[in-house]
Parts: sequence; C-alpha cells; structure tokens
Amino acid sequence: MRRLREPASILNRPELRDTIDLSQPVGLMLVAVLHFIHGEGAAEAIVRSLLDRLAPGSFLVASNATKDFATPMGETVYKAMVAAGKLDMWLRTRSEFAQVFDGLEVVEPGVVVCSEWRADGEPQPRPQPAEVSVYGGVGRKR
Repeated sequence: MRRLREPASILNRPELRDTIDLSQPVGLMLVAVLHFIHGEGAAEAIVRSLLDRLAPGSFLVASNATKDFATPMGETVYKAMVAAGKLDMWLRTRSEFAQVFDGLEVVEPGVVVCSEWRADGEPQPRPQPAEVSVYGGVGRKR
C-alpha cells in the first residue's frame, strides 16, 4: 500500500516501463484498494497522478467501501472500530468516491453500488446496497 501512496514510485519502476507501453491506452484497476488510502481528497490525488501518465483512451476501474447504507448502529460500530485502531479503512460517500472519475468519460451506469453495475438480466435476487457497501465505476480518459 505504501507504493500506492507514492504514485511516482510505481510509474518510475523499470519493470513497469519494460512491461507496459504507457503511450498506448491501458487499464488502471484500483479495485478494493482505495479505501485503504486515508484522508479527504487523498485517493483523488493519487488517481490523478497515475492517470496523468496514461495515454488518452485508457480506462480507470475503481471501487471504494462506503458507510452510506449503514444503520445508526453500524455507524456507531464503525466509528468505535476506527477509534480503537481495529479498522484501517477510509469509507467514502458516493460523491467523494465519484471525484476520482472527475475529467473522465464515465461509463454507464456510472458510479453505483458494485452489485448494481450492469446488473440488468442478472439472476435475482440481487444483493441489497447495504449488503455490498462498495461503490464501483469505470471511466475513460479523453
């Protein structure tokens, strides 16, 4: 996780340059990692640094846990676990998480609970948002 907090340490690695041609469109997948980046705007800054080095036409696939659907008791438990140092996660609201896609062409259906992303025609019943509590989205760099 330390490297993700320092995007240049990823982008400047010879292994990356030897493996992936960043002058061509690529897919940047930040799935189930951004909620370990603490701080308001912190994930957005990291994503922006990574995207700045990618070619137009590249895609970002990202997710982030949320407490948007938590019950009052769940909210209390979350706060207590964070305060006790037992939960090392930064849960973002939908609007906070959506900021990582600023400036990108967001792919439909947009930033939604992961179980709702392109769920049309999927077997029923679908998990409820509170059972998933993770937002996801895909965006294309112009």
